[in-house]
Amino acid sequence: MKRALSTTLAALGVLIPASASLAEIDWSQVDSAIGKKAAVVGTVQKYGLPRSDLHVTLDGVAVKPGLALGGWIAFEPTGHTTMMMGDLVLTETEVTPVMRSLLANGVKVTGVHNHLLRASPATYYML
Repeated sequence: MKRALSTTLAALGVLIPASASLAEIDWSQVDSAIGKKAAVVGTVQKYGLPRSDLHVTLDGVAVKPGLALGGWIAFEPTGHTTMMMGDLVLTETEVTPVMRSLLANGVKVTGVHNHLLRASPATYYML
């Protein structure tokens, strides 16, 4: 997950230039890079990224991907730039390499936090 996600996000910098306007963005290329179609609300393109590859338990109860393992990423063209926001669900070993990749590609990481105390394996959420 960490390699695929960080590679995809890095590729998005090429697909969505910071100076792109809404009419210039080929969202089918972004869909292809992420591997799914976006939910579109107005000018926002939002992609759900549930971590169905993880098998997380909390106090012996399985956590479903749609409940607390549902990351997302969204894009909104704003004039001559494109804003990207999201919440990535990561394991402890994925946090550092994903953060390094995002920062190296000009993405500002605003926080790393935990929603599920006592979960196994531990999961973290990167904004």
